[in-house]
Amino acid sequence: MSLCDLFNLSGKVAVVTGGGDGIGKSCCEILAAAGAMIVVGDINIEKARNVAASIVADGGKAIAVKCDVTSDPDLVELINRAVVTFGTINILVNNAGMGGGGRENIFKTDSGYIERIYRINVFAPWRLCQLAVPLMGESGYGSIINITSVSSVNTEADMSIYASSKAAMNHLAANLAYDFGPYGVRINCVGPGATETGALASVMTPQMREKMLHHTPIKRLGNVSDISQAVLFFASPASSWINGQVLFVNGGGKQTLS
Repeated sequence: MSLCDLFNLSGKVAVVTGGGDGIGKSCCEILAAAGAMIVVGDINIEKARNVAASIVADGGKAIAVKCDVTSDPDLVELINRAVVTFGTINILVNNAGMGGGGRENIFKTDSGYIERIYRINVFAPWRLCQLAVPLMGESGYGSIINITSVSSVNTEADMSIYASSKAAMNHLAANLAYDFGPYGVRINCVGPGATETGALASVMTPQMREKMLHHTPIKRLGNVSDISQAVLFFASPASSWINGQVLFVNGGGKQTLS
């Protein structure tokens, strides 16, 4: 197999949740550049349409689907639209997420918040896997990538619910690898460190940035492209014997908010 073929996704169909912005948008763009047909799922349909339109304008194939990952009918519709439009599913990027930012006061957090975090960060990826894997098996190619976080292994204050949900995603993938392997489907995780997104900007202070950079050997924070390039690796034939793993993309450091 040539070097180009190792990263060639021509003829493959990729579904990306939270694809309208940030890391999800970058994943849509890089997978499309590698030749994949893209289903941009996002709760904000206008953002999803903009991403899809940009891909089409560049000569690719993409559709936008409104998807609230807390709604089971929306998850079913996301998969159905992929199949109706492009015939199958080969790649699933579970990117949509919620939480973090060091804003959880354990004594003020209610069960509704906890349930919502886990529904978005854990149940939705699990459910989409359940829906997509049989189709991937039939197609002869399947790769699932969960976007988790360095918070899944870090320890710090006011992050217990978010961090544990991301840790659950890692362990979910490690176990589902055994369930999906016989279908010829791989599942892996990419764990971003501090990445320059709107979500991070909403909590970042100059003091936080200085501390993060102090503990990061590569003296910069991440870009969304740093994360999406790792996603491309897991989506492509280049990683064909990698399964159930977590790749932390964090500049070699331990970025925390406190």
